[in-house]
Amino acid sequence: MTTIDPAVSVVVPVRNEAGNIAPLVTEIAKALSGQWPFEVIYVDDGSSDATAAELEQLMTQHAWLRRVRHSQSCGQSAAVRTGVAAARAPIVVTLDGDGQNDPAFVPALIRALEAGMPRTGLVAGQRVGRKATGFKKFQSRIANAVRGAVLRDGTRDTGCGLKAFRRDVFLSLPSFDGLHRFLPALVRREGYDIGYVDVVDRPRAHGVSNYGMWDRLWVGILDLAGVWWLIRRKKRIPQIGD
Repeated sequence: MTTIDPAVSVVVPVRNEAGNIAPLVTEIAKALSGQWPFEVIYVDDGSSDATAAELEQLMTQHAWLRRVRHSQSCGQSAAVRTGVAAARAPIVVTLDGDGQNDPAFVPALIRALEAGMPRTGLVAGQRVGRKATGFKKFQSRIANAVRGAVLRDGTRDTGCGLKAFRRDVFLSLPSFDGLHRFLPALVRREGYDIGYVDVVDRPRAHGVSNYGMWDRLWVGILDLAGVWWLIRRKKRIPQIGD
């Protein structure tokens, strides 16, 4: 049997998402089948529920499904980086494992990235019709406004998990907890263009969110200051004249 190398790797970070896994795996396969050779990598970030068992059962059915497990929770950014490092394709797509990111938008992200390469390093989903409480929407508006004012990254919504990017570009970025929230600014820092695709948010079907905002408020402020410093300290490559 000939194995075809994937053109696209889909990375899904999860922690305690039992019940959301099988439906999302089915949707991802439906979105990509017949368009690109693909693999799906679930990064189990120290789950304590039935997440591991569900993934093991699904892997017996799908040769393109892989699992990487953290023995303890390391956070969403670490889980994404683990998945990208394990990916075999030059293009990586990320989406959240709670089912709120609709895989039907993944082809549009990939096509936008392919059309813009090699200048485009990242295409980010921008949520419309977000399914969240009014308070959570307010929190996100404040966070996005502050981030945009400080970093001037031209992105209205960095919290959307739906993103497509070049694997080599991602792996060249500095690694830190909270990285996934600042990808547009950091990819711009490396000299690449950013593309955007509007995506429709969905309500969570099972479970509860594993990532709050207020518990990360001060860490988020420090991360923002650190990214601002990285952008300010980026060395310009000297141009040698004739």
